[in-house]
Amino acid sequence: MTRLLLRAALAATFCGPLFMSPASAYERMDPSLAGSYLAGRSAAKLRDNDMASDFLSNALKVDAGNPLLTERVFLLELSEGNIDTAEDYATRVLSFNSQHRMARIVLGLRDFRARHYDEARKNFQQAAYTPVGELTSTLLIAWSYAGEGELNLALKALDRLDSNDSFANFKSFHAGLVADYLGNAIRAEASYRKAFEEASSSLRVVQAYGNFLERSGRGAEAQKIYQTFLDSDDNPLIAAALESAKKNVKPQPFLATPGAGAAEALFSLATSMTDEQSIDVALLYARLALSFNADRPVMFTLLGDTYEDMKQFEKAIEAYSQVAQDSPLRANADMEIAVSLQRLDRKQEALDRLKELIARDSTNYDAIVTLGNIYRNNEDYVNAAKTYDDAIALISPAVAGHWRVFYYDGISHERLKQWDMAEKSFRKALELSPDEPSVLNYLGYSMIEKKINLPEAMEMVKKAVELRPNDGYIIDSLGWAYFQLGDYEEAVSHIERAVELLPADPIIAEHLGDAYWRVGRKLEAKFQWQHAKDNKPEPDDLKRIEGKLKDGLPDEVPVTPVQNATGQNNG
Repeated sequence: MTRLLLRAALAATFCGPLFMSPASAYERMDPSLAGSYLAGRSAAKLRDNDMASDFLSNALKVDAGNPLLTERVFLLELSEGNIDTAEDYATRVLSFNSQHRMARIVLGLRDFRARHYDEARKNFQQAAYTPVGELTSTLLIAWSYAGEGELNLALKALDRLDSNDSFANFKSFHAGLVADYLGNAIRAEASYRKAFEEASSSLRVVQAYGNFLERSGRGAEAQKIYQTFLDSDDNPLIAAALESAKKNVKPQPFLATPGAGAAEALFSLATSMTDEQSIDVALLYARLALSFNADRPVMFTLLGDTYEDMKQFEKAIEAYSQVAQDSPLRANADMEIAVSLQRLDRKQEALDRLKELIARDSTNYDAIVTLGNIYRNNEDYVNAAKTYDDAIALISPAVAGHWRVFYYDGISHERLKQWDMAEKSFRKALELSPDEPSVLNYLGYSMIEKKINLPEAMEMVKKAVELRPNDGYIIDSLGWAYFQLGDYEEAVSHIERAVELLPADPIIAEHLGDAYWRVGRKLEAKFQWQHAKDNKPEPDDLKRIEGKLKDGLPDEVPVTPVQNATGQNNG
């Protein structure tokens, strides 16, 4: 099962009861009950879980034995982190649905926290009747055995994951964590090494394995894997670990309790769920992980990220605000708060938050880039370009992961009509990462619009299409390249496809109208221009489109060669 399918399966397993219900569910209710139910249902659809929980709880007071409402309120209370209340509702849910998977997990974790591991396992086992349920339950069962000091039983439990190849990484990683927690260094190293070989780009694998190596007196090896990770991902947790390792400071064990292991299992699952269908389950898992009070900065960051994915930006800000001031993740939390403020249209607050962060550390590259992104989002390209230039000045040497800042810098200078500076940044981005479709498309399209270096521009856009064949903007760029070269039939073919993919984009519709006009399909051309006008183009674009609706295109002028930067002619 792929990661995407795993997310979908989790969503099918748990999310359906949270936000879906029969449209006629309220028909037999009295008016006060129906009103609360419908208001709660509406709030739940909007993912306003606070309000949904309030309304549905009121409905449940009127109809205390209603299974549908009980199940809804259980899941909503859990999504809000009201664990004690959720446990009470879980018991009620099991009274009418003994196989309810999330209720079993919640009560199993209650028993786990009380160190009633045998009772916990009984609940987990009854939640394991699908592949996804088996993954969740198996990890938690293994950690329950770890809580009893039973390494062999824990590892034997993890063997159940051998039935599904996509669970191999979970097995290797948690086998290493369990063996490490129980003090079996030989088994821990073997499992950590396997996990690292399978997923060397995994943050938690690198953290745990490096932590183990440091505690084993192998600090140089730990530093090597930390540095390798940082070469492609400037993560503050790994950066902090590397600095500590260089000082030869022996770290505390990665996981100190069985509860921390259970939280890590829930974290592992939640981080794999980011698509629209399974994000609600990620929220539930994040809340349950937090109930163990383990590695709270990481868990609150997960919660904030989850709320951002759900577009619940106020909630995201609340979560990120809980990250401790002395955590390596604090600066990241402040950046994410700024991003959420921007999305709430609290633009000045977002800018102020980032400026304060940069004032505390003028070398914070990520904060400077984020500030540039917000300026760019606000179409303040003067400040965006200056800010990106400041970020670029901090880079030494530039590596593949820096391509984005050069790309964003190029966009900002291009919008300011500073083409020479823009082209330099775009080409630097491609030098660092030659196969980035967005850069190939933007640079290629810009050169096509300027009628410079057309053969090179065409090759760039063709490559971008190969890399991203269902991207309407990139396909439009290819069609527009053919248009500029006078191959109008080929232009029509590609731009029609772009319109199918992005029917509401005014510029693509305008391009199709232009192409139709050149091949003699003038009635269809005017239809597309009208469609472009109706889709609310920018003022300058609107004026141009209205001119075409009135007068059509001017007679075609033969294409004359245009000199490129080397003085050579491009036809």
